[in-house]
Amino acid sequence: MRMNKNTLALGALGVAIVAGVVWWATRGGDAPHDKDAAKPAAHASSGPKSALSVTTVRPELVRWPATVTASGSIAAWQETVVGPELSGLRLVEVRVNVGDVVKRGQVLAVLQRDAVQADVNAARASLAQAEANLGEAKANADRARLLQPSEAMSAQEAQRAYTAEKTAAAQVDAAKATLQSNELRLSQTQVVASDDGVISARPATNGTVVQAGQELFRLIRQQRLEWRAEVPAADLLRVRPGMPVRLTPAGGHEMQGTVRMVAPTVDATTRNALVYVDLPVQAAAQAGARAGSFATGQLELGSAEGLTVPQSAVLLRDGFHYVFIVGGDSKVTQAKVGVGRRVQDRIEVTRGLAAQAEIVASGGGFLADGDTVRVVPATTPAAPASAASGARAPQKGQP
Repeated sequence: MRMNKNTLALGALGVAIVAGVVWWATRGGDAPHDKDAAKPAAHASSGPKSALSVTTVRPELVRWPATVTASGSIAAWQETVVGPELSGLRLVEVRVNVGDVVKRGQVLAVLQRDAVQADVNAARASLAQAEANLGEAKANADRARLLQPSEAMSAQEAQRAYTAEKTAAAQVDAAKATLQSNELRLSQTQVVASDDGVISARPATNGTVVQAGQELFRLIRQQRLEWRAEVPAADLLRVRPGMPVRLTPAGGHEMQGTVRMVAPTVDATTRNALVYVDLPVQAAAQAGARAGSFATGQLELGSAEGLTVPQSAVLLRDGFHYVFIVGGDSKVTQAKVGVGRRVQDRIEVTRGLAAQAEIVASGGGFLADGDTVRVVPATTPAAPASAASGARAPQKGQP
């Protein structure tokens, strides 16, 4: 019984000690921790949120050239097929190659001419025989004209002499025509250029037997090229013959051209029409333009005023163009705008922006609608170190 009382006393003392430790931990131990934890919160609420520093610009009204952008292929102005006019003759000589510049009437190839030359010789002999027959018939007719009035020759014999004279004259004309035809065939054994130009293709091969009309050469007439620009149908009404054009062939340099004509039809699939642009021969050669190559360019329609901003001020998001307008409270407003022409580092704004608006010049990608900004003046680039060192005054002992 005495042992139970001692045990109960010891248990009560332990409970009192544990209760004291818990009280000290909740009161005294937590107080410093709460005090330290309050410090960061007080520090966080002590200052305002930082603002991004930006520079602003105003749109500028400038006069820019009005242009239509187009693309298309460069082609020969006119390309001529050169071939023989005779059939069954062998090609014995080819005198030009692709890229050669030729003149009208220049011999490009030669066909075997032995058989044709023999026909010419035979025609000349036939003409000589016909002329001899005509001489005899004419003499007989002249004698009949003298004798017939005196009735020394019957009228029937005289008429026979007159007829023989006319027949012989007709035979001479036929022999002359045959000779002329064979001489023409002889001249056609030489294949000549039909115009000035440059050879663009040469299927001709020595030793082949050619047929009339067979392609032996392809000739770009007068070396003239043209740009066949594909222009949207909506822009055709603004395009006129004589307008200047700037284009750049693929892999070449920019050059100038002139609109010659606008096609009378529009492609039903692409809704584009061809605009034919003449290219000067020398300029095309210097710019590297070649038939069959691709080119892009602009048709210059005149000039028009436009509201422009730096390209760095326009932000592209989700397929739309935006600018950030700075308000009087230093907050930015994101505004959707329409864009047009681009010239160097500036872009035309066609809608959505007032001429007096203050917009963020660059860095719009770091902003969101409603952000607060700090407007700072634009800084000029510092002088290069080499220039600054060169401007220092000479030290003592230096010249």
